[in-house]
Amino acid sequence: MNNHWLQGLNPAQREAVTYGAGPLLVVAGAGTGKTRTLACRVAHLIRNGTTPERILLLTFTRRAAAEMIRRAEELAACDATGRVWGGTFHATANRLLRHYGQAIDLPTDFTVIDEADAADLMNLIRNERGLGDRGRRFPRKQTLAAIYSRTVSAGDKLDAVLKRQFTWCLHEFDAIAEIFVEYTRRKREANVLDYDDLLLAWRTLCESAGAGETVAGRFDHVLVDEYQDTNRVQSDILRALRRSNRNIMVVGDDAQSIYSFRAATIRNILDFPDQFPGTHIVKLEENYRSTQTILDAANSVMAPARERFTKSLWSSRPSRHKASLVTCLDEAEQCRIVCERLLRHLERGVPLMRQAVLFRAGHHSDQLEVELARRKIPFHKFGGLKFIEAAHIKDMIAILRILENPGDEISWFRVLLLLPGIGAKTAGRIMGELGVRGGGDGGAPPAKENGERHRRPRAASVTTPLKRMIDAPPRPPADARRAFEDLRATLKDCSTQPAPPIVSQIERICEFYRPLFEARYDNHPMRLRDLEQLEQIAGRYRSRGSFITDLTLDPPTSTSELAGAPYLDEDWLTLSTIHSAKGCEWQVVHILHVADGMIPSDMALVDDEGAEEERRLLYVAMTRAKDDLYLYFPLRYYHRKHAAGDAHSYAQLSRFLTPDVRRHLHEQGAVIEALATGPRAGSIRAMDEKTNRQWMPDAN
Repeated sequence: MNNHWLQGLNPAQREAVTYGAGPLLVVAGAGTGKTRTLACRVAHLIRNGTTPERILLLTFTRRAAAEMIRRAEELAACDATGRVWGGTFHATANRLLRHYGQAIDLPTDFTVIDEADAADLMNLIRNERGLGDRGRRFPRKQTLAAIYSRTVSAGDKLDAVLKRQFTWCLHEFDAIAEIFVEYTRRKREANVLDYDDLLLAWRTLCESAGAGETVAGRFDHVLVDEYQDTNRVQSDILRALRRSNRNIMVVGDDAQSIYSFRAATIRNILDFPDQFPGTHIVKLEENYRSTQTILDAANSVMAPARERFTKSLWSSRPSRHKASLVTCLDEAEQCRIVCERLLRHLERGVPLMRQAVLFRAGHHSDQLEVELARRKIPFHKFGGLKFIEAAHIKDMIAILRILENPGDEISWFRVLLLLPGIGAKTAGRIMGELGVRGGGDGGAPPAKENGERHRRPRAASVTTPLKRMIDAPPRPPADARRAFEDLRATLKDCSTQPAPPIVSQIERICEFYRPLFEARYDNHPMRLRDLEQLEQIAGRYRSRGSFITDLTLDPPTSTSELAGAPYLDEDWLTLSTIHSAKGCEWQVVHILHVADGMIPSDMALVDDEGAEEERRLLYVAMTRAKDDLYLYFPLRYYHRKHAAGDAHSYAQLSRFLTPDVRRHLHEQGAVIEALATGPRAGSIRAMDEKTNRQWMPDAN
């Protein structure tokens, strides 16, 4: 068999790709070609007789899975790779639960709500109970959603989560627990699952007798990307899937585990050999991205880590200069120097698009953004709403969800509030008359803390609300009658049997929604493109349910609501938090605020685990650079209570830049010259000697 493509792999990659049966852990350092390794593994399995449908490839984005399968298809020269089960954990859970959900009493016609919808439902319960009117601070909906997700995904008790991550919420423990119980009950009544439910239900399915063996038996090989970013529930799923067949390959890097705020745990990758006895470990250490001098500095940052898989990244790309540590007098000088270096590299032929400025928190770039604007340097800052989180898109999807699942309380509430003359109280009355909430099943027992089997609601609670709305609608306020009747007619037209094509349904909904849309949003012409894009996306689907689910689980990443005026210059600089930059690379990288309290963040230093994750965060930032890396340390931070204020404090260099690390850095900056000869030399030298030792360059 001609496997010529194996010749392009280095020895460690080839060992991982051609490994036989049993558990395999691939510790893939930054820039070591893990995507190619996974794609080649898929191709190798298929070329050696594994049926594509019996390979499960789990990634953290659908695009990553699609890219790996595309590469595998090219390598294997076989169209059958398209039949590989590839996708995210949540999308795969949704697909399996549609097939096997009844085995755990889960209706297969459930709908999926996203994180924003989950927060909205919690907010509805919060307001109904008057918890925001107590005269004291009570968690808002985003905080409640974060607490709930952390509790479920990490498998921790609520009180433990509050004590560790949300200390200020501890005094509201009882009220928060009540909200979560009611939230779980309402989801069950409405036949909806949130993101966490998808994983919980998949785990329950895998652990169930009979169905669990059937699901596990579907796959001869399970491959997992970015294993360091998995949570405890995902680890449980994988162990249940491989309880008999032990062919599992996970790829990840413990040094890049930086998402604990999403309940990801580094323990999964560190403990993998213990969870799967007999695990073979392959380390990918040859880096194809960065120069050796950058890797020397990054390796030395990770060297003191308390617990890790020992590895040392190396590269065949030499460099004549080290990464730079630039000490600045203050934040203003940091901004000035960054801009000057950006422009200097631009003049040397490095476009702005191949440069990036990274920082620990979004607000750390505030001053720099002002300076960039002043110098007319175009930039794009990573972040913002996903497509489906935009208000006008959520309005449209809410109507589709009512058609798909008439018991969806969140969607009814949102749609009714769109109508002029209807407020929250009136919307609640109309929903009650329609039988949306409870539907006669209000006495259902509360769910267990971390979720329980979902039971099919009574048929009346699902089908009656839409039928009542069409055949015997409640009486709306006078101001809302016309819009209410338009809504009723729209729902009627879209719910005929056989169901109209999904594109036709969206066209009909747009006809109803457009007058409300134009009255509600001042910038509706800009948002109109999103409605057109929604229609284009729908054209690829035959089923309304699959369209809603896919859009919820894997939405487009942007919306024209967030788009500013286009730049005349097609070149622009990337500003990004380090978390958002993971997986990316640039020719030149600038890292701001490498000072204690910034990196590491003082908010993360509650325990040793937090400090270690901050170390990994700096490592991730440094390994994004290909050719040039700059770390900036402002010596002075001002605390201006008024424009002319001069109150300030001196910073300490990040604890992660130890003397061993600094041996691999070229130290420079205006403050160094000031110490030697400048007019401020005397005042700077007068600082406390201990503080000086934190940032003073070595004599040589």
